[in-house]
Amino acid sequence: MADSELSSDATPDRESTPEPVGDAADAVLELEDVTKQYGAETAVRDVTLDVRDGELLTLLGPSGCGKTTTLRLLAGLERPSEGSISLAGDVVAGPSTYVEAEDRGVGIVFQDFALFPHLSVRENVAFGLKDADGETTEDRVDELLDLVDMPGMGDRSPDQLSGGQQQRVALARSLAPEPDILLLDEPFSNLDVRLRVEMREEVRRILKAAGVTAVSVTHDQEEALSISDRVAVMNDGRLEQVGDPEAVFEHPESRFVASFLGQAGFLSARVGDGTIDTAIGSYDRTLLKGLSDGYTGAMVDVLVRPDDLRAVPANEANADGAIVRRQYTGPSFIYHVELDNGDVVRCLHNHAEDMDVGEHVTVDLVSDHSLAWYPTQG
Repeated sequence: MADSELSSDATPDRESTPEPVGDAADAVLELEDVTKQYGAETAVRDVTLDVRDGELLTLLGPSGCGKTTTLRLLAGLERPSEGSISLAGDVVAGPSTYVEAEDRGVGIVFQDFALFPHLSVRENVAFGLKDADGETTEDRVDELLDLVDMPGMGDRSPDQLSGGQQQRVALARSLAPEPDILLLDEPFSNLDVRLRVEMREEVRRILKAAGVTAVSVTHDQEEALSISDRVAVMNDGRLEQVGDPEAVFEHPESRFVASFLGQAGFLSARVGDGTIDTAIGSYDRTLLKGLSDGYTGAMVDVLVRPDDLRAVPANEANADGAIVRRQYTGPSFIYHVELDNGDVVRCLHNHAEDMDVGEHVTVDLVSDHSLAWYPTQG
């Protein structure tokens, strides 16, 4: 499974209840109808978004969706073609206003960390404190090295540090001048998988301890869902959905969000007066969240994830379909089943439940929650 592919049984590695953050009235950063064009190409389209005080918001989406361009607009490295950006109540980019990056009070952590190799850890952290006196600088550097759990390592050079330690130093350096907002550009992409999981929770701890407002950018779904207070999913330059991780994953508002997050399958269903009829059985129509009477007689596609379904071996005459692929993840198998009507769904099983490709199965819906659905395309 690719690093960015979220398995259905993955759970956020932060606390199940995120720390409270401010509401929309406490917005530190506001984008209003922001568009960025490069000639005939539109990279960001009509983005309206707020980032609340003390919040960690992640821009999530595939390559080329506009998330990095949005981050560059926030940093002041790009100027919007249309719309406005406000920071701490002041417009920093708009039709008649543009504040340069160095004057915005914004900190940035780049994916390659960008530490100065000729400076020590202490000197790297102190780099942004040019206006402070010596004693104040020393105290601030000591405070930050304690915060990132690197006391006593100030005299080391960057090449003496591990990848995780370099990331901690980069974070401390960005926090040193107490920015109004911190921007993180794919902050874990240069770390190995084991360290990536460890550091994303550590970075969240550091940001919360510092009380800083932050915007992160990633294409890694599990990363975004595990560390964020809210997730903003982007596609083709537009915002598709913004919400807390659980809401975005469990109740995707568009077919794109449903397909992008986790391993989605879709059951074709005809809506009846009181039921929905699928290739694996008929179910009460109240199973579908928000289904109105206007859809009676229509075809819809029902979102089912691997943990919503189970495959049971069956003889061919009684089967709903056959296994066409299986993924072994260690703790579990995910079986891809092609149903007799052509739908392909995924079923999650314990690693001890071993079935073969080509085996005929029935598929049971075991979901204990309402399911999202979308009008059938074409």
